[in-house]
Amino acid sequence: MSAEPGAAAPPVPSVLSLRTADLDEARWAIGETFYASRIDQLSRDDDLGARFDVVRLGAVTVGEVGFAAELRLRFGELGAYHVDVPLSGSIQWRQGTREPQTTTPDRAGVFQPDGVTTIDRWSGGCRLLAVKIRTADLEQHLEHLLGRPVRTPLRFAPVLDVSSGPGRGWARLVRTAVRDIQDAGELIHQPLVAAPLQEALLSGLLLAADHPHREELAHPSAPAAPSYRPAPVKRAVDAIQGRPEHPFDTAELAAVARVSVRWLQEGFRRHVGLSPMAYLRDVRLSRVRDELRRAGPGEVSVGEVAYRWGFVHLGRFARSYRERFGETPSQTLHAP
Repeated sequence: MSAEPGAAAPPVPSVLSLRTADLDEARWAIGETFYASRIDQLSRDDDLGARFDVVRLGAVTVGEVGFAAELRLRFGELGAYHVDVPLSGSIQWRQGTREPQTTTPDRAGVFQPDGVTTIDRWSGGCRLLAVKIRTADLEQHLEHLLGRPVRTPLRFAPVLDVSSGPGRGWARLVRTAVRDIQDAGELIHQPLVAAPLQEALLSGLLLAADHPHREELAHPSAPAAPSYRPAPVKRAVDAIQGRPEHPFDTAELAAVARVSVRWLQEGFRRHVGLSPMAYLRDVRLSRVRDELRRAGPGEVSVGEVAYRWGFVHLGRFARSYRERFGETPSQTLHAP
């Protein structure tokens, strides 16, 4: 579906949930959420059975895409990094002059921004998790993690093993993200939810997939032995203590500390005993507990206090609170 010349383009949905048997409607959905494409249905007698549950979260677009029918899809250059993780079925694809690849539930496909892309065969009944990441954002995130500029384009191996190891962990993260997206609705667009989710997806891919910088990310050089709570760690701690309700992610805290993400993570491990995000969660839990203990009968609810201090998933919050303090938030609130 394309706009007439000179006409305003229809608004691009930030969340798209669609079930359709119409090929043109499916083509429109792929174009709005991922890339413009040409779709050919290889078996005309089969029901198209297209399904889309996709959300755009700033730099990342993630969702579940499926077709009941066997298809061929043709794209131009994608202009973004992209990963397909099949849940069932398979796709056979090629990109530019690189070798053809087959992607299955054990072998995710990793696509580069450049090179004309073709899915020669989307098997009937194939459902997959699709992750699109803006090129500049992923490359900038890599530089944040490394703590230095990267002069050449990031090149991934075309296959990511998702049957074991880091690849399996990242695929589980994507599945969890898609389930949370389907359950959370508009809540997924809150910065407190979206920012950590984006960071986890980007960092996880960079640590799981093969590329020239992977070893450096996985085994960063240790910082020189500093004194207790060196200045960068103290700057990050002060930022967290000053605004624990702020939707910090590790990259923002590293920028506050004026060090790389990996340095900050190692610094917190050595001098705080927690990761930056675990420390942030611990401070938030303490602020919630303080407020619940001060509250009079009927003045507040557990949910509103938790949300005020940055917790948006009440089930996970309650588990963390009970593990941290040995009682439920409600018990704290209603204690004499």
